[in-house]
Amino acid sequence: MNHLSGESSLYLRQHAENPVDWYPWSEEALARARDEDRPILLSVGYSSCHWCHVMAHESFEDEATAAVMNELFVCVKVDREERPDVDALYMQATLSLAGQGGWPMTVFLTPDGRPFYAGTYFPKTARGGLPAFSDLCRAIAGAYRNRRDDVEGQAAEVARRLEAAAARPPSQEPLDARVLDDAVVGLARIFDPVEGGFGGAPKFPPSLALEFLLLRLWRRPEDHHSREMVELTLGRMAGGGLYDQVGGGFHRYSVDGHWLVPHFEKMLYDNALLARAYALAHRLTGSPEHGRVTEETLDYLLREMRRPDGGFAAAQDADSPGGEGAFFVWTPDDLDRLLSPEQARAVTLRYGVRPEGNFEGASILHIAAPMSEVEREVGQGAAALLAEARALLYAARSRRPAPARDDKAVAAWNGLAIAAFADAGLILERPDYIAAAEAAAAFVLEEMVVDGRLRRVHTGAAAVHLGQLDDHADLCHGLLRLYDATAGPRWLAAARDLADQMITLFADPVGGGFFYSGSDAEALLARTRELEDHPTPAGNSQAAHVLLRIADLTGEAALEEHAAGALRMVRADLARFPQAFGTALIALDHLLTERREIAVVGAASDPRTAALVEAARRGSGPFDALAVGDPSAAEAAEAAPLLAGRPLVDGAPAAYVCRRFACRAPVTRPDELAAALADD
Repeated sequence: MNHLSGESSLYLRQHAENPVDWYPWSEEALARARDEDRPILLSVGYSSCHWCHVMAHESFEDEATAAVMNELFVCVKVDREERPDVDALYMQATLSLAGQGGWPMTVFLTPDGRPFYAGTYFPKTARGGLPAFSDLCRAIAGAYRNRRDDVEGQAAEVARRLEAAAARPPSQEPLDARVLDDAVVGLARIFDPVEGGFGGAPKFPPSLALEFLLLRLWRRPEDHHSREMVELTLGRMAGGGLYDQVGGGFHRYSVDGHWLVPHFEKMLYDNALLARAYALAHRLTGSPEHGRVTEETLDYLLREMRRPDGGFAAAQDADSPGGEGAFFVWTPDDLDRLLSPEQARAVTLRYGVRPEGNFEGASILHIAAPMSEVEREVGQGAAALLAEARALLYAARSRRPAPARDDKAVAAWNGLAIAAFADAGLILERPDYIAAAEAAAAFVLEEMVVDGRLRRVHTGAAAVHLGQLDDHADLCHGLLRLYDATAGPRWLAAARDLADQMITLFADPVGGGFFYSGSDAEALLARTRELEDHPTPAGNSQAAHVLLRIADLTGEAALEEHAAGALRMVRADLARFPQAFGTALIALDHLLTERREIAVVGAASDPRTAALVEAARRGSGPFDALAVGDPSAAEAAEAAPLLAGRPLVDGAPAAYVCRRFACRAPVTRPDELAAALADD
């Protein structure tokens, strides 16, 4: 057994019995490398990663390969989800050295941590143009021993590039609406007009680019081209094998261009982001299909991913004991054994189950025929037959050997889930969703903040590792959405505290924008920035987004300046690579929009207050700020200064429509508020 058995990370513990003498990322490992003048073999992955498991089985569990690794290197294993700061730094190096990145990530370092060679997956035996991993290890170690000057030169150059990236200067170009228009055109250029999505295979769900387009459609419903991009992509994703037609929820990505064959892992962040996108699409279009996908996805998270403490687990594995995808696929024999003939016929038609299959001899369910065709074949009761069949298939599937679940709670991803449940709870009138968001938020705030500092991961026993920028920004985002859904001052107060910490710990006082790791974190080779969405919101952009929302609720102009500084860091890339900057585009749209602040004052128990709040929600735009509170409750105005000095009108609840905190005369009736919002 190596040095990983006591680690909090499931991924590291999965490697605890490898014959490789793994260390976690630690001073002990780095000191040994320095003392013995050995290069470091750094391997980075995560628990639900299929190719990480493949490389582990082929090489790390192999005694002969492990012996080579142990002889030549100090071997360090990192969970990218627990130590994203280490992952981000060496991913930048891998992209610089190899031209592409991914996981598993394999990086060779000098004893002081400078990378000089990198790649991703390497096979045990040479194939596909890749060397055998043990041969590569011998070659790298030989270069370190015999061509030290070359290695030192390469390491110095990569370190210089990393430091230069950290010192990235802000753009001097204006932050104007032309950028947003150009970004929409850029998305249209790479849009797949047949299958939806942007670009070709493999296809990742473009959650944040879709949200950007949806928020523009909210204010520009006549933009038919954006509507086409959104509707086709949402429809194709939900109809493909990317979507779990039996249990709900989305897999990680599609290996083909048709959304059919997925990479089978299920991630909390994908499902949170997609559920929110479908909920927003339902709000804008009224489509029952978008509402159905939202509910099935969030119900999946509640059923299979919620922990007993109210937080949400990180992921379900790509692999299951029966092999990759075995848990999710079906054959005609399965249908005949489990379903009535009528149910089996309906499933066969609707979901494309064929004797030859579409994945290793079995079928990934996907929408193969419209309901009208199924009804023609089996009758008007087709919908009921399919619902009964899905329930039976889900029950049968639950008896199969299931993919492993990584139970750790990640603060950032829980923040995204809180936002999804809060928004969907409002849009779909599901108070149970809002209750789930409140429970998750309470868990993170009560269990993952230690000595005033947010931690990134909760293992089930303890909160570990300092929170990074995305943990603060995404949690802040979730709390703000929860405040919108509940008007609970606790959530807004906590969001404001997180924003203050975010500026203190992560803001760059020289160049603007935000660093990924905090000023109190371990000093790595360079301090990185997280500027692109991949696939979660970039921390720098999400920070800008939440700071703008808090500025709208509090009037703190300095927060808006910090947000603008963060957007200047990515200004040059927004129109060129819009698919990678959805969050920044959303924040820029927010910054440039002439938005309003709406203050509703009144007792929460008064139905007249609820009626005003409902009118405000119906009449407001996506970037308008809504603060609600009882003027007799000091904590409400303390959390949201927009409420301060806004009294009841003749004892009745009232609404104030404001711009930059300059307010119109208050109104007390919902129709008056609707008219004021329509005219303003």
